[in-house]
Amino acid sequence: MYINSGYRNHSLVDFKDKSRPLIVGSCGTYRLISHPKLPTYRPKGRLDFQIIYIASGCAHFHFENPENDTVVTAGNIVLYRPKEFQKYEYYGVDKTEVYWIHFTGSEVKNILRKNGLPDHQRVFPVGTSLEYERIFKRIIFELQQCQKDYEEMLTLLLRHLLIIFHRQLTRKHVLKNEFLDREMDTAATYFNANYNQELNIEEYAASRGMSVSWFIRNFKKYTGTTPMQYITSIRITNAQMLLETTNYAVNEISHIVGYDNPLYFSRLFRKQKGYSPSQYRKREHGPS
Repeated sequence: MYINSGYRNHSLVDFKDKSRPLIVGSCGTYRLISHPKLPTYRPKGRLDFQIIYIASGCAHFHFENPENDTVVTAGNIVLYRPKEFQKYEYYGVDKTEVYWIHFTGSEVKNILRKNGLPDHQRVFPVGTSLEYERIFKRIIFELQQCQKDYEEMLTLLLRHLLIIFHRQLTRKHVLKNEFLDREMDTAATYFNANYNQELNIEEYAASRGMSVSWFIRNFKKYTGTTPMQYITSIRITNAQMLLETTNYAVNEISHIVGYDNPLYFSRLFRKQKGYSPSQYRKREHGPS
């Protein structure tokens, strides 16, 4: 097992201090290679805040009570607030590597919120980055050396770390939205181009690697309607245009817009427009 850590004023005692907005108390890293298990158990928590960054492998956390077992994988951080129950383990078999930092101050809650770490959440997906590790290592070094103005340097380094966490969280959120928008736009475009063909929502979702429920839910968020409602609306709108501008029989229009059963088409048209296709045509054209 590899361990390296540093403590403010070389003291291992946790503390609460509101004399300044943000104060770093300690920082360190653990890397398990052959050591079987490294457990932590603090039933009453600590007086300060703690961030644990899982750099590789995974860690087992028991939030709220010892019976819960939440596996947090590499690329996530876990945030503990003061006096929160703490129980977690690292296992050698998982090749776990973590970095941790303890901090306190009068503005910690506001600083965390500002950097995308709200009060109600414990685990945040920030990805893995060598930049995170460089900052943690620099904080450990500053705590070990205690050079001139080191406390101010620690505050700056922690703020730097929180900012790049926030950037990554924001970037992932934007990418996720871009992905959703692109997928839903692709689906809407496809349905517009093929509305008069036989369309199967389940098959389309599977072809894009999406579950049906996920696709329907997000398509509705994007367009305001379900995929089937969207397709039906396109079909009825085009049928309406054909009834107004052509002399095609209702049966022909039914086939043109994608309905093999003219009776079903007529019932659906009436439900959407309040008139049967024939009544709609007469209403639009008026008496001859």
